[in-house]
Amino acid sequence: MLKYIVRRSLQAIPVLFGITIVCFMLMHLQPGNPADRFAQNPKITQAQIEAFKHRWGLDEPLPAQYCMWMGACGDKGVLNALPGGNINIAGVSIALPGGDNGVLHGDFGYSIFDGSPVTTIIANRALPTLILAGTAYVIWITIAFLAGVYAAVKRYGKFDSALTIFNYVGYSLPTFWLGLMLIAFLSVPPLKIFPASGMWDARTVPIFGTGDYWTFVGSHPLDALTDLARHLALPVLTLVLVSVAGDSRFIRSSMLDALNQDYVKTARAKGLSERRVIFRHALRNALLPVITNVGLEIPFLFSGAIATETIFSWPGMGRQFVESVGHNDYTVLMGILLITSVVVVFGNLFADIMYAVVDPRVKYD
Repeated sequence: MLKYIVRRSLQAIPVLFGITIVCFMLMHLQPGNPADRFAQNPKITQAQIEAFKHRWGLDEPLPAQYCMWMGACGDKGVLNALPGGNINIAGVSIALPGGDNGVLHGDFGYSIFDGSPVTTIIANRALPTLILAGTAYVIWITIAFLAGVYAAVKRYGKFDSALTIFNYVGYSLPTFWLGLMLIAFLSVPPLKIFPASGMWDARTVPIFGTGDYWTFVGSHPLDALTDLARHLALPVLTLVLVSVAGDSRFIRSSMLDALNQDYVKTARAKGLSERRVIFRHALRNALLPVITNVGLEIPFLFSGAIATETIFSWPGMGRQFVESVGHNDYTVLMGILLITSVVVVFGNLFADIMYAVVDPRVKYD
């Protein structure tokens, strides 16, 4: 097993390298660039715009920009391995000293929009996303699993019929529409039960993540938890309703397929109890395709729910991604995409490992 994990981890390196190239090229092929926000400002001259592009290396050829972002080159495209001299990139001769920044050095650079370190921006947005996505993930996986298994065992019954209707309706609802409807019914008079947006009540709670906030949590833990729970309610409900609809249907189908297998019929013919047949024989085999689906959903915990976070003004990775797209902030976008890609690769690795845990017949040499 250890050899398999090491081998898969090493195989992920060229995959991630290819992902960085594709994402970088697609990012720069989209219309516009970070300097476009100055185009309608009469106080900024063309010379200043060109200076801005030069400062961020936006006037360099794309291979040179990629090389700088990865950290294989210096500030303007020179390979780090070289102390200096000339290098030809895409037909352009550049002569500058090497550098020690870039992705290969654990440095995602600085935001082109406001100059903040990308790692700091991502770190500040990661915890809110983990709180929102993690809470929703645990709830919807638990509900989907229990509902899907019960519907399969009691197939064609009232619960199964009700779940089928819920699945079709819930799966067809757009996330942004569902979120807006929940706000319209539960966040405005006459009900006005939950806050419509944000992560904290600015009137009573300090800004989340600051030193004052953690001091407040330490002195008023119940008030802080209650405030967070109230703000979590609607975005979590939005994610759970949509996700349960899809996953419970998937789990039900997998469980039904397992219950119809010959080994389940044999177990029943041997006189085993129905509980033992379901949980010992059918469920373990039904989990195999489910594990793949659950593993692929793990990146959601880090990338965030873009639509949900935007609707509810939740200060997470998904909302940051939308804001960075609007600013053409290449460095932040690439940082988020790269982290998400890494999590996707290891989410698949996690699923493969869980196969061997659930099914002893799966062996990895």
